[in-house]
Amino acid sequence: MNAINVIAPYKWNGLWVFDDPRVGLVREPFVAGADTMIDRVVADIPDAEHGFTMIFSTTPFPGHQHRLDWRREESGGNVYYAEQLGLEGWLCPALLKYFTEAPERLYVQTKARV
Repeated sequence: MNAINVIAPYKWNGLWVFDDPRVGLVREPFVAGADTMIDRVVADIPDAEHGFTMIFSTTPFPGHQHRLDWRREESGGNVYYAEQLGLEGWLCPALLKYFTEAPERLYVQTKARV
């Protein structure tokens, strides 16, 4: 498993989704609050709905902008809280394609694609 992961979410049919052929995911949606978090963190990224870069890790890394703290298991996934945003978001079981178990913390950076 990588220490730092990179995906490129985009809007499809009104939903934030991402593809990652490396782990077998196509149009994997962000729902149940995770979509609202994304709306907030990409508000200043031009044309984000056509794709932006999201970098995430279980350890802090230079340039990370947000920390998500694990709150609880729910409906087969895990709920995380972003204190900076004052929001909770549910991450589906696809999270386990990247980690062997739900991490206590996730560190995230979002930026425009180049």
